[in-house]
Order: sequence, then structure tokens, then C-alpha cells
Amino acid sequence: MNKLSHLIFLALGIGCIGAPARAALDPWSLEPAAGGAAFFAAHDTEGFSTRRLALEALPVYEHGDRLTGVRYTESTYTQDQWRREGQQLSLLTRNIDPVTANGWNLEAGAFHQSAHNMLTLDGNVRHALADKTTLEVFIDREWVETQPALDQGVRFTLLGASLDQGLGEHLTLVGMAGAQRFSDGNERNHLRGRLIYQPLLDSGVTLQLRYRLFRSSTGDTAGTYFNPRRYDEAMLALGWRKRVQGWTVRAAAGSGRQHVDEVVGTDTRLLELGLESPHKGPQFLRLRGGYSRSASFQGPDYAYTYAQGEWILRF
Repeated sequence: MNKLSHLIFLALGIGCIGAPARAALDPWSLEPAAGGAAFFAAHDTEGFSTRRLALEALPVYEHGDRLTGVRYTESTYTQDQWRREGQQLSLLTRNIDPVTANGWNLEAGAFHQSAHNMLTLDGNVRHALADKTTLEVFIDREWVETQPALDQGVRFTLLGASLDQGLGEHLTLVGMAGAQRFSDGNERNHLRGRLIYQPLLDSGVTLQLRYRLFRSSTGDTAGTYFNPRRYDEAMLALGWRKRVQGWTVRAAAGSGRQHVDEVVGTDTRLLELGLESPHKGPQFLRLRGGYSRSASFQGPDYAYTYAQGEWILRF
């Protein structure tokens, strides 16, 4: 076991030492309040696969969206005969209202892969400004996940904000702007918009018109990652969200049209599914999966499939 592994398991041991007294939420009690595991798996048509398995110790735990603890993640990347492994240790904390989705979420830590090390950060804050107006600010810092980018240690930081504005009872307008900076000097600016129409308020069904656009400061990344100078996509999607005996079920399917630089537009597809258990209780489960078809190095028919989940058990 190398020095990094020793440090990781030592930190996990410290994280498991304490747990809250049920009334005072004291994080340094005698036993953990909850423990959990998480996974992520993805594969694309270029043969690149990602696998992640994480263990969580949660000394402060109320429910799946209100907790504080430590997470250790083992990541494996493969493509043909190439293979890369990485280890990440992070602190995570969430305080989100399950009804409104307002609150904050933060995961910060360190990630080691090959000869490269990086401080990671993934977080957002969502706050209601008025009755039908909500602002969200977010940041994401991580590796660019392609074989050459991981070999070179290329990373990015994305910082942005989005605004949700209700327009009456049935319409919501969402706008997002973000700035993404890569460690190789490339800069990418993002704009996204979404018009959401809910025909029947109690049905959970929505019709969505989505648009996204990004522009890159350079189109030449020497094949390290997909990076057109300009990319845009317009999509019409159907969404559904429903609570069934405390469980939340989500689904979305969409079809759209994309443009890569000056190339004639081509079709895109999207499918997403999600399942979440009730927040109250001895266990919490969150599952999500999806499929998308867009563009990449090899042309317009790039496909990406993923599945992820988190399971937490209260002690």
C-alpha cells in the first residue's frame, strides 16, 4: 500500500470515529450516524469506459439531502488496451430542501491519477429570490475524461449561474451562463435556455424547449478532447416527475438538432430515468441513468450511456 493509500484510509478512519448525538448533532460521538456507497458507470461509442465506486462515512446525517461526511472513490478508465486508475478523497456536505430543491451542496477533495494530482470541487447554492424566481450558482473542477487528456493531466474549472423565472402557473423560463477554463489554455463560454410548459399542474408532465450553445477560444487541442469552435443544439423534450408512496420517479426523452462549427445540422437524442426513495427512514436510495446521442471526434453519431446510484444506511 503506497503513502497516498495510507493517508486515504487514515482519513476515512477518522471520519468514521464520530457521529452525532441524535439531539445535538455532535459530529464526534462514538459511532457513525450513517454509512453509504455510490457508483458510476459510463461507456461511449469510442470505446471509452469509466467506472467509479465510492464509500461514504457520514457522521452528521438527517436524510439523503442533509448530511456531512467523507467519501473515498476509486476510479477506473479503460479504452482498448489502455487502462488508468485514480483515487479521490473528499469531504461532502448537503443541506437541500427536498420539496423546493433550495439549499447548498458541496464536495471538495483531492484526486490522484498516474503522475497527476488535482484539488477537486463540485458545488452549488440555490436560493429563492422571490415567489417565482430562483437563482443558482455552481462550480465544478475535475479532469477532462479522455485517454490523451488523462495522460496529460488536463483539467477544467466551470463556474456559472442559472435563473429560474415562473411565468404564470404553467410556464417556467430557465437561463444559464457559464465560463469554463481548461488547464491547456483553452476557454469555453456556455449559454443555455429552457422553456418549460406544464399543461396539467397535478400530472407531473412537462413539455420542454431546450437550447444550448458554447464557443471555444481555440479549435486546436491536438485531439486531446472534442472541442469545436462553436457548438449549438435545439431540442424538444417531454418530461415526467411523480411521487408514488413517497418515492420520486423522473423521466425525460428528447429529440433535437445540432450544429458543429459550420457543418450541416444533424440529429440528437436524449433519454434520462431517475428513482429516489423517501427521505425519511433508515435507508436512502437514489438511482439515475441515461443515454444521449450527439457529436464527437468521429462524427455526429457519438453515443454515451451512463448509470449512477447512491445508497445510504442509517446506523
